[in-house]
Amino acid sequence: MASMSPFASLFGRSPFKALQEHMRAVITCVDLINPVFEALASGQQAEIERLKVEVDRWEGDADLIKNQLREHLPRGLFLPVDRRDLLEVLSMQDSMADVAQDIVELLVERPMELPDAMKAPLLNLVGRCIEVCHFAQKIIEELDELLEMGFKGKERAQVEEMVDQLNRMESDTDRLEVELCRTLFRHEDEMKPVSVMFWHQLIQWIGDLADYADKTGNRLRLLIAR
Repeated sequence: MASMSPFASLFGRSPFKALQEHMRAVITCVDLINPVFEALASGQQAEIERLKVEVDRWEGDADLIKNQLREHLPRGLFLPVDRRDLLEVLSMQDSMADVAQDIVELLVERPMELPDAMKAPLLNLVGRCIEVCHFAQKIIEELDELLEMGFKGKERAQVEEMVDQLNRMESDTDRLEVELCRTLFRHEDEMKPVSVMFWHQLIQWIGDLADYADKTGNRLRLLIAR
């Protein structure tokens, strides 16, 4: 008898095992964004370049898990949830790693100077967005227990409450993002116009980390509601 692949065997226990493994790789990738911006704040461009190698490695691991999950995800009646919904959750998770890679790639390709007035609010935004990503992971880790309960009862209510909390956390990052943009624009006369443009893009990408974490939770809400 042909041996079953590790990823295919995961689905014998739960359709969510590989999804959880993917999320762990994503979070490891996202976590590296904090030291990236700390290195930027202290002017350590070489450290940013070193961290890019790690980000690329973990983003690649996440892509590998994503592709294998898609390949081995059963079709038809073999899943307790809609296949499309599960793949939507996977896509939102994967976008977090993609954005993390985009951020560090830009900081390597175009070394940036961080104005003093932006340091504290920027690091605060980065930290808060990473917290939101971690909270999304916490929800994903609840899926096994939710499956055991048949997506009903106390466990389902707890997950839905956590998604509500995730929504509130993401809204807080929106506020921090707006405040940081205002700080940027107050000091734009001290910067080159192209630098202002790139900083605005970076701030948006940082906010996107929390946005995709929030979308992960919202897609999960749809998955368990069907």
